[in-house]
Amino acid sequence: MTRASATAPDAFTAADVAPRARRALIALCVTVTTSYGVLFYAFPVLAPAISADTGWPLAHLTAAFSAAQVVAGLGGAVVGRWLERSGPRTVMTCGAVAAVPAVAGIAWAPALWVFFAAWLAAGAAMAGLFYPPAFAALTRWYGQRRTGALTVLTLAAGLASTVFAPLAAALEQALGWRGAYLALAGLFAVVVIPLHALALVAPWRRVAAASRARTQANAVGPVIASRAFLALTGALTLGAFGVYAVVVNLVPLLDARGFDPSTAAWALGIGGIGQVLGRLVYVPLEHRAGPLGRAVLVLAACAATTALLAVVSSPAALVMAVALTAGVARGILTLLEATAVSDRWGIERYATLNGVLHTPLMLAVALAPWAGAAMAGPLGGYPAVFAVLAALGAVAAVLAVFTRPERSG
Repeated sequence: MTRASATAPDAFTAADVAPRARRALIALCVTVTTSYGVLFYAFPVLAPAISADTGWPLAHLTAAFSAAQVVAGLGGAVVGRWLERSGPRTVMTCGAVAAVPAVAGIAWAPALWVFFAAWLAAGAAMAGLFYPPAFAALTRWYGQRRTGALTVLTLAAGLASTVFAPLAAALEQALGWRGAYLALAGLFAVVVIPLHALALVAPWRRVAAASRARTQANAVGPVIASRAFLALTGALTLGAFGVYAVVVNLVPLLDARGFDPSTAAWALGIGGIGQVLGRLVYVPLEHRAGPLGRAVLVLAACAATTALLAVVSSPAALVMAVALTAGVARGILTLLEATAVSDRWGIERYATLNGVLHTPLMLAVALAPWAGAAMAGPLGGYPAVFAVLAALGAVAAVLAVFTRPERSG
């Protein structure tokens, strides 16, 4: 299937998309930002207080949090198929409803095993709340205009840490960590649930029941088994693992090189600014490069900036510039992940295919926090870790060369 034939049969006309899809986009900007803020970015802020209050080891708390990411990843394909059948309103509203007792359970947890169980429940909710289902909804509703909508969403959700990290800290200071999580659960209940239920009402064309099995067998199965899809999955999984491992391990790298904590934190923050800038770059890049060239270029940029972080140790200004550039590459990668399926196989079965694609990606994100600690000792330090991550990124760029789908008859 060529790119033109893949994207031509948009599900709805421009008249159908507006204004309900525009309202849905605004709602998703709020709800996805809130979902990442409550279910992801609040934890690193609150974890030290949780450990100090309960005596539970920080490593065990992090394991519970990472287990939630694994559950979210494993649930991606199931959620994708459900979303195609029932539409994003049902799926994402159910995800929001499930998240409220899960977050309240985290706050209430009297024992570590309850804390683990609550995070596993939160992971199941994440599968219906994070980027993949939102990407699927916007891709179907906006058709050929999807990149603009996806860019707006990722720009808004990119502020999740900016908003929710200080909010979580302020709530912890005022209410303690349990009160903070209860307040965040309440925020979820009054913001995310109603927005999903009331705003995600743009038309949704379901796959007819009589043809669903045939479509699944004749369209989805061969695509998933194809060389192009396997190469794309491998490339983006390696790319995601590398960039998230860089984010988590940048501060330890700079600490090992003698930078003070404030400078290291600034480098991490500047990378976040670069990530937002990278999302602004994606639309003009899409106009100048096809899907395959774009994938190779973006993954190669991620690998190159990681390699620079491995070798550039001074001066501080140069390190900051490299961190900014790495953030730009990371920001572009997010939109590459969002559009890779629709660019190659169209929008009709996007939710299912993207759910399958994102399963190993989210597992890679869950494992990335351990990458530095696991490899730093055997490799002799964080510079060597970043060199290995750069090599994995280079492999990802090579795999991207093989992601062009074969032409059908």
